[in-house]
Amino acid sequence: MSTELALQESALVDVLSGSLYPGAKKESIMMVLGYCRAAGLDPMQKPVHIVPMWDGRQGAMRDVVMPGISLYRINASRSGSYGGMSEPEFGDDITAVIGGSTITYPVSCRVTVSRIVGDKIVNFTAREFWLENYAVKGGKEKSIAPNSMWQKRPYAQLAKCAEAQALRKAFPESCIGNTAEEMEGKQLNEAPEKAQGPAVVLISDEQVLALETAICGAGIGDVAFCEKARVSKIADLEAARYEAATKWVNSCIKEVPQTATDEWLADYDKAAS
Repeated sequence: MSTELALQESALVDVLSGSLYPGAKKESIMMVLGYCRAAGLDPMQKPVHIVPMWDGRQGAMRDVVMPGISLYRINASRSGSYGGMSEPEFGDDITAVIGGSTITYPVSCRVTVSRIVGDKIVNFTAREFWLENYAVKGGKEKSIAPNSMWQKRPYAQLAKCAEAQALRKAFPESCIGNTAEEMEGKQLNEAPEKAQGPAVVLISDEQVLALETAICGAGIGDVAFCEKARVSKIADLEAARYEAATKWVNSCIKEVPQTATDEWLADYDKAAS
C-alpha cells in the first residue's frame, strides 16, 4: 500500500471512529473496511455493524462485523427485482416482567416483501415473535432482561427482524446469514461442553425382582428401602450399589444390631459410579 493510500485509509478510520462507530477499536473498524472493500460497499453508508458478542469458547467479549438490515435493503435494491415491502403488522400487546424489567411488547410482527419474477410479483411473508428475537443484555451472565434498545423500541426492533426474514426468503442469493439486529445480545459460540462421566448402569429386572423378594422377606417395605438407598424406586438403584444394598437387606433378615446394619452405607457410597 502506498503512503498516500495509507494516509487516506487512516483518515477514513478516524472519520468512522468519530462518527458512525464511536468508541470502536481500530482493529474492528479495519474489519469493517475490509468487509466493505470485499463486497463493494460504501462504509460511509454504514451497511455493516460492529456487534460486541460474548464468545463462549474464548470466555470473553469480542467484536464481530455483521450486516445490518440496511445492507439487506441495498442488496435487494441492487437486484433490480425488488418490489417493495408492506407495512409491519403487529400482533396483540403484552405487558410482562422479564428479568426484573416491566415492558410492553407486541406478540409478533408480520412483514411481506415483494419480488418481481418475470412478469409477476411474488410475495414472501415472514412472521417473527418478540420473545424469540429480543436481545438480552450482553456478556457472560445468563441475563433474560431485554437490553436498552429492545426496551425503548420493542416494535421497531421486531419489525427489523421480520423484514430481515422476509428479505432472506425473497432474496436468498444476496441476503445471507443473520443481521446485526437479530444477533445483538446473542452468544457467538457456546462454551465447550464439559466431559461427562461414564453412563450410569441400573440394576437388571432380575436384580429388581430379587431385591423385592428379599425386602418383602425382611419386612422392611419398599418405601423404607428406597429412603435408605436414596432412590425414588427400586429399579433406579445403580448396578454398582446392588451388592451393598443386598447386604443391608440380608442383615435386616438376620436381625443384627442397628450399628452393624448401618455399615452398609459406607460400602454403598464407595460403590457410587
